[in-house]
Amino acid sequence: MYQDLKVTAIIVAAGRGKRFGGDVPKQFLKIKGRTILETAVDRFAGSDQVDEIVVVSAEDYLSYVEELLKDCSKPLKVVPGGKERQDSVSNGLENATGDLVLIHDGARPFVTEEVIFRVVEAAAGSGAAVPVVNPKDSIRTKDGNLNRDELFCIQTPQGFRTELIRDAYRKAMDEGFYGTDEGGIAEYAGYPVAMVEGDYENYKITTREDLREMEVRVGTGFDVHKLVEGRKCILMGVEIPYELGLLGHSDADVALHALMDAMLGAAAMGDIGRLYPDTAPEFEGISSMELLKDVNARIRGEGYTISNLDVTIICQKPKVSPYIEEMTERTAEVLGIHKKQINIKGTTTERLGFTGRGEGIAAQAVCTLIR
Repeated sequence: MYQDLKVTAIIVAAGRGKRFGGDVPKQFLKIKGRTILETAVDRFAGSDQVDEIVVVSAEDYLSYVEELLKDCSKPLKVVPGGKERQDSVSNGLENATGDLVLIHDGARPFVTEEVIFRVVEAAAGSGAAVPVVNPKDSIRTKDGNLNRDELFCIQTPQGFRTELIRDAYRKAMDEGFYGTDEGGIAEYAGYPVAMVEGDYENYKITTREDLREMEVRVGTGFDVHKLVEGRKCILMGVEIPYELGLLGHSDADVALHALMDAMLGAAAMGDIGRLYPDTAPEFEGISSMELLKDVNARIRGEGYTISNLDVTIICQKPKVSPYIEEMTERTAEVLGIHKKQINIKGTTTERLGFTGRGEGIAAQAVCTLIR
């Protein structure tokens, strides 16, 4: 009976999410306060069918995933992935100790206990089983429509007797065959694969359109610094030749200060005065680009992705426009985003006010984040 079989869930989360885009792999974005990967793991940790979990992660995220999942209620191991998905699953299989394995996409966070049960039951009986649903849309070729009742969308978890799928993988690897899913690899090796009822809510997050509960946040920032003699004039990390410079505890990069406040504001994480106070000696003279790296790491750690940034530098002098391209390139490099996501511009106040009199420089910024 399958109730006597040990079941290992292998959750594959080693992908980079190129079709999704963004600063971090999609499995680390958050839905309702938890990452997509945590949500997927939770479904198997809470299942009566599962005895242990193996998570396959990209090598440079191993320690992060281990920390993320350290409180899992089931025995859990994190192992490195490979170049292709098939290589990653193979690494997971090497670390599975169950009689049955369930192989699941880490980007499918909404699998139900009912689907897990049906797959385990069928795989225990037939050796291999995959959950499927009929396509909702009509599908046609150039010759006409196809019968939707005879077409199936394949989901995960896909279940197998462990030795069966290991044998199938050995054959596929030896013959250089790369399938799109484990059921296809099993069939390539000559094993029949049963189909069980899946669930339309067990969808895979592949593009941004699939992230139905995407959260969009907007923040603004504003800062002012005085112009004085004997200081450098640094704006957006670029030193601009000028007889006066900006006064401040750090390098006084007024534009980056406004930008960081906009980023922190969008994430509801305070402001730079709270994080990097001007009374702290460790921040005296520090490059604001270093602070920007830290702010970026903080917001990414909360699952946020930068959608776009807009910065306005307000001064009569010096002239900003010759340096905008360099400013944009440096900011994009530090934040790990594309230049097209950043807009920097300069303006004057037509000689009105303290900026018009050349007494100081002001900056304002807007940041849009996605989680």
